[in-house]
Amino acid sequence: MASEESTGFAQSAAVKLSEMGERSRNLGTAIQDPDRQRRIILVIVCVALLLDNMLYMVIVPIIPDYLEGLERQAEQAHPVLYKNNSNGTTHKVGKENFDVEIGVLFASKAILQLMVNPLTGTFIDRVGYDIPLLIGLTIMFLSTCIFAFAENYGTLFAARSLQGLGSAFADTSGIAMIADKYTEEAERSRALGIALAFISFGSLVAPPFGGILYEFAGKRVPFLVLACICFADGMLCLTVLKPFSSNARENMPVGTPIYKLMVDPYIAVVAGALTTCNIPLAFLEPTIANWMEETMNSTQWEIGLTWLPAFFPHVLGVYLTVKLAAKYPHLQWFYGALGMVIIGASSCTVPACKTFGQLVWPLCGICFGIALVDTALLPTLAFLVDVRHVSVYGSVYAIADISYCVAYALGPIVAGKIVHDLGFVQLNLGMGVANVLYAPALLLLRNVCLMKPSHSERNILIEEGATGLYDAIKMEERQNKGQPLSSVGNCMPTDENGTFGAHPSAYSEERLEETLEPEYI
Repeated sequence: MASEESTGFAQSAAVKLSEMGERSRNLGTAIQDPDRQRRIILVIVCVALLLDNMLYMVIVPIIPDYLEGLERQAEQAHPVLYKNNSNGTTHKVGKENFDVEIGVLFASKAILQLMVNPLTGTFIDRVGYDIPLLIGLTIMFLSTCIFAFAENYGTLFAARSLQGLGSAFADTSGIAMIADKYTEEAERSRALGIALAFISFGSLVAPPFGGILYEFAGKRVPFLVLACICFADGMLCLTVLKPFSSNARENMPVGTPIYKLMVDPYIAVVAGALTTCNIPLAFLEPTIANWMEETMNSTQWEIGLTWLPAFFPHVLGVYLTVKLAAKYPHLQWFYGALGMVIIGASSCTVPACKTFGQLVWPLCGICFGIALVDTALLPTLAFLVDVRHVSVYGSVYAIADISYCVAYALGPIVAGKIVHDLGFVQLNLGMGVANVLYAPALLLLRNVCLMKPSHSERNILIEEGATGLYDAIKMEERQNKGQPLSSVGNCMPTDENGTFGAHPSAYSEERLEETLEPEYI
């Protein structure tokens, strides 16, 4: 009897192990499916962008109060050194120095990211997208842990700067990976729109998230929560992408150097628009709280919720732009220009607001306009690389990241100085006028959709046939779905003079050899 029970137990265990093995194989097969893998990659990138922007903004309600507490402890521990601070002048100078320290701390992330991005863009073009994404998540994890246990200004400054280094890897490689995986313009716009929604959500939800946890659980808890999510995202990246076991680099063409992309007039116009449209947000974030206290006697909860309502028009702007771009792809430049005009008008009306309810509307207008500009122009950068250069996206999205960092590096340092010397009204009028005046520059992009493809490696692969099993399967899938085989499917080719013409069929041997490498997967 006992032997029969043992045999039955062994058989039951064997069946369960077999079922578990079958499920593991099914899961592995599902992960290897190209469509599902793209969705998982989109989730990984969106979580990375969410974490980066939450870590960027979560310190806003935490660090100033924490540093003030450290300063009070120092005063109590060494009262003799601080006895002269009782007079008003010295106290005012000390307060100004403290504000400068906070501004430098906040800006250090964007400054280091700005300095490193040209190097990370080139690195991503050379090694692919998955390894830099994993490096960025690892650095962000270390930075978040340092934030959690830091107990002085120097350590906090190091953690903030380290976050900038991680962002330069994770943000650029993540956005570039989305552009690489989603080659059709409509799909690419939708995927990048989802990523932008996560960026917005992270930036706007982080201050209340950090403030509540800091108030009831202490300084370490918000950072440890973010560190755990970052660790989980890194493990998912390691499991799905397998960055150290793939042969992705062997199938990846040589990208255009970043300095050549920077002098491309179309890319330069887009980069300038991204910087200009983000200046109002970057400059208002460090200055609007003091202005609200002085002009409308706002409470702390009103200041904390200032930007939260703007999340909804931002998502609405992303949604509308994605839908319009799918239907009218040749008007991407117009959506961006319209967004800049809305940003300019909204920025000019901010100083006229007298209550919190009135202030919400222009701030919503600013975020709605930013959504239009970002959602229209980020896919345009990938399209420009497709039709004018080589379809490798690390460097071009490093340029986009540099554009953002210029605004956010200057904001915490320069905005306060402008308000002090010229006034809050002049700051907003200047930002509004700058956006309105820059909008006509996007007219340069009106014929971008009519450009002919550069006949990069994607187009050669399609015309010359597949060079590998995945390439053959991918081509068959596209043909079965009836999808266009080029990322410029909605656009008509033109000759070098900008006139309509047939797609050229003959190419030089040198150009053909440069682009015969198979598509990077």
